[in-house]
Amino acid sequence: MNVEAVINVDLDGPRISRHLYGHFAEHLGRCVYGGFYVGEDAGVRHADGIRLDVVEALRELNIPNLRWPGGCFADEYHWRDGIGPKDERPVMVNTHWGGVEENNHFGTHEFMALCELLGAEPYISGNVGSGTVREMSEWVEYLTRDGDSPMARLRKANGRDEPWPVRFWGLGNEAWGCGGNMTAEHYAQEARRYGTYCRDYGDNKLYKIAAGANSADYAWTETLMKQVGHLGCRHVRSTGYEALSVHYYTLTGPTWEEKGSATDFDTDEYYRTMVAAARIEEILAGHAAVMDCYDPGRSVGLVLDEWGTWFDVEPGTNPGFLYQQNTVRDALVASVHFDVFHRFAGRLVMANIAQTVNVLQAMLLTDPQTGALVRTPTYHVFRMNRGHQDATALRVDVRAPLPSRRVGDATLTTVSLSASRKDGRLLVSLSNLDAVSAADLEIDLRGGVVGGLEAQILTSGAPTDHNTPESPSVVTPRPYDGVSVAGGTLRVHLPVHSFVTVSGAL
Repeated sequence: MNVEAVINVDLDGPRISRHLYGHFAEHLGRCVYGGFYVGEDAGVRHADGIRLDVVEALRELNIPNLRWPGGCFADEYHWRDGIGPKDERPVMVNTHWGGVEENNHFGTHEFMALCELLGAEPYISGNVGSGTVREMSEWVEYLTRDGDSPMARLRKANGRDEPWPVRFWGLGNEAWGCGGNMTAEHYAQEARRYGTYCRDYGDNKLYKIAAGANSADYAWTETLMKQVGHLGCRHVRSTGYEALSVHYYTLTGPTWEEKGSATDFDTDEYYRTMVAAARIEEILAGHAAVMDCYDPGRSVGLVLDEWGTWFDVEPGTNPGFLYQQNTVRDALVASVHFDVFHRFAGRLVMANIAQTVNVLQAMLLTDPQTGALVRTPTYHVFRMNRGHQDATALRVDVRAPLPSRRVGDATLTTVSLSASRKDGRLLVSLSNLDAVSAADLEIDLRGGVVGGLEAQILTSGAPTDHNTPESPSVVTPRPYDGVSVAGGTLRVHLPVHSFVTVSGAL
């Protein structure tokens, strides 16, 4: 099917924050232990136990931030248990994820060392569910305060003289569920209280993120936004936080106990997944609309700090470890999300895929037997899209309705695209979600001349295709010649279930 669209390359939209390409590492399964952290006696290359090929692969994505230690784990994690000599750290039980015992060898100093190796900003989720205001306040002091205070002295005694810069701070996680089973009204007061005692020290200015809604719970968002001020922001007052979060997972199974296989699915399941992924636009629009009522100036940020696919675990693996494979289908879920993120860049300030290594929609999989590292199809979408980070979003106007399919009671738009400009280059991202029909696009590039086209495509023979230690490059980007530009018109052929990026000089 032919699609006609217009991109005004000289009309600026909002800035696409690099933090929309953020990541999430929870103490869950093999994400931290066995993923990021292998210990000092590991047989793979490491720096004080941090696995270096994982670090190097993620640096290729220009990873902007990393959220830790959870997730649900954050609200049972007590940071003092993870500092000091490792042989003196107490063992804890991870009650949320498999009931495993953890030795706390990966704690605050190890996480900060990981962020420094990655070149990523830390995003720390504090413990509201089972912690105290004092505990969180002292963690902020431990990390960020210079001089001669009790927590600064403790940090120095543990080998770190200088404070770390830590801007992003989560005031708990999923307070409506595993973070305390609170009502929105109760949590709103807790967020103000905890936020009040999380102090700015020196030049470090905290960006505090309140634990927001699950999916389409717009009432939760409204309760938090009422802390900002009356309708229309006539009387803005301090809230204790600068942003609020929302969580949305792409789920297609009939129940939580039957979420479907990550690799063994038919065309109907594939399309249902695409419908669920595309719903992120409705979710973000709903929360943004509520926020705009109370904060029309958009001084409060929206953070989607958990998103991604959630399927049944791989056969034979621990159900509490949430280990799933990653296919062409997952890659297209990611590409659709990023197009939506770019459209909401005026309100959405951060997003964090769940999770970075070995858990849910991971970037990387590590093999516990061989030590092999596998880059997933989703990893490649992040890499192909990295030019959008901190770029100027460009508006895309479609001259006629985009192609679509009926999927049950829903209509799925099967072509998705977004564009941006940065450093004199245009980047256009395009997805064809149709598993049967190709699409041909003609895009009128107005306001500029584009040359030196470079294009890549990510696809494979079937949506179920994925990478393994034995076959790590089944789904990998390759140069693509199905694009051309002439007379200001960009023409792109999109094969079935494919993701294409086109860049050129302006």
